[in-house]
Amino acid sequence: MRLRQIALVAKDLEPVIQALNAAFGLKIAYRDPAVATFGLINAVMPVGGEFLEVVQPVKADASAARYLQRRGGDAGYMLIFQSADAVAHRERLTGQGIRNIAQHDSAQYSFTHFHPGDFNGVLTSIDMVDDGASWRDPMGKWPPAGKSWKDASAPDDVLGIAGASVQARDPEAVAKRWAELLRSRSDGDTVALDRGFVRFVPPIDADGTGIVGVAVTVCDPAAILARAENQGIPVKDGAVWIGGTGFRPVLAQA
Repeated sequence: MRLRQIALVAKDLEPVIQALNAAFGLKIAYRDPAVATFGLINAVMPVGGEFLEVVQPVKADASAARYLQRRGGDAGYMLIFQSADAVAHRERLTGQGIRNIAQHDSAQYSFTHFHPGDFNGVLTSIDMVDDGASWRDPMGKWPPAGKSWKDASAPDDVLGIAGASVQARDPEAVAKRWAELLRSRSDGDTVALDRGFVRFVPPIDADGTGIVGVAVTVCDPAAILARAENQGIPVKDGAVWIGGTGFRPVLAQA
């Protein structure tokens, strides 16, 4: 299991995209017309071999619009995992009573979106590309980012997404539950995936659920923080705050 994409939801996606470009040099690879099905417009940006997506609800009855209201503004919205067999995970999880709220199946791409109420308030998807065999490929194909996403690659000093932070009222218990759901292992408050992690932290807002942080692997964290500050983007406790989410630049491991 691999953390491949993280989505933010924004009232207006363009300022969020501009801030991500200013701080991290990220560029738009794809705007997916298919998200109109969910009442959204979007932009997908490569971060090494992983991806950040920003979605904006354009219909009042879109679930993302309700989520924006619940979180009180722009916020982390969705975690998307890539696996070797998304259909097997779907069958296993729905057999346990986890609600399937959307799915797609083709020879090139399959996904299942699971109800956030069954994942501690986080909209969660488990996806598969082709026959699933390439899921470990660091720069493997990823249909949600379009066919030419490598043409919009992040700068050389921005290497990938290391993990996500999710707020929870009982971080260790929630980590244990997610480890069971994702067939991974937990260590205290953290679920360790084959590639990436999900860390659960005490609530930072009244809602108490949802994605609140993204760890971005970079060559020089201090340079990223300085660049963000110079651009007038809020920096607090070693994180750049964009779209209601703390983007923490972390040093690449040797």
